[in-house]
Amino acid sequence: MVVMTADALLSRQTITVGGRRLCFAQWGDHDGAPVFALHGTPGGRLNRHPDESVYTSLGARMITYDRPGYGGSDRMPGRSVVDASTDVAELADHLGIGRFAVTGSSGGAPHALAVAARLGERVIRARCNVGIVPFGLDDFDFYAGMEAENVVEFGRAAEGESRLVPLLERQLLEMGERVAADPAKLLGDDVKLDDADRAVLARPDIAALTRETTKDLLAGGVWGWVDDDLAFVNPWGFDVSEIAVPVRVTYGQRDVLVPAAHGAWLGRNIPGAEVIVDRAAGHLSDLNTVAEATRWLVSGNTPK
Repeated sequence: MVVMTADALLSRQTITVGGRRLCFAQWGDHDGAPVFALHGTPGGRLNRHPDESVYTSLGARMITYDRPGYGGSDRMPGRSVVDASTDVAELADHLGIGRFAVTGSSGGAPHALAVAARLGERVIRARCNVGIVPFGLDDFDFYAGMEAENVVEFGRAAEGESRLVPLLERQLLEMGERVAADPAKLLGDDVKLDDADRAVLARPDIAALTRETTKDLLAGGVWGWVDDDLAFVNPWGFDVSEIAVPVRVTYGQRDVLVPAAHGAWLGRNIPGAEVIVDRAAGHLSDLNTVAEATRWLVSGNTPK
């Protein structure tokens, strides 16, 4: 077993994809089972479990990367959700990885589904955690139960880039100011988070990680966030019905950022999906749940 050190992992490793720089990091056991973890919105390659030894103990080689426009990755204007499959394939090829698992939470979840849909011959298992549904479905109320700030953000995205950018520039600046004062205030007091989410943000290890990830997010600028939001409200470039690999759909019943109805719809419409609902959880995962999810991604097994 070769365990990768934090110093090596936190450096900006890059490859070139279609003339763009793509920045990535790896965590855990270098000889372990490869898992691509696709970050939320906004986010970046430094989003991971705060205790890297969890990955090592589970035999996981966790691979994260900055989607285009985030952190150290060049922007790809006009990208679609499905474009994540190309980036993951190129990165896997670069690392000499044939088959792998993929997971994504929140804004990373649609991108993980894209990888599962388009790289099915390489994907062993996929996890979609607190993910949104495609925008504009005839039979689904996208905004029902959603926290007001997210409703405004998606609404601006639907109106176009020129309306969205000023909002996200302000939000990113305010986020940086809040985190500098108190990382537990990452999302601000005006966001009506469930108490379960507030408890996760208040953990000292999460607070330290929040400072680190927010610093990197600020350095990278707003464009990755902008392009994620635009991709979500435009055609994703694939249909979830295409997915033919084992998928676990997980969500919290008390989530106000991505209401539980989104997870329920995905569970009904992804062929053969296993659905796990945490009735005590909101949007942010308990760290024990993250460890259990990683075990399933690595081996397909969960504790009895």
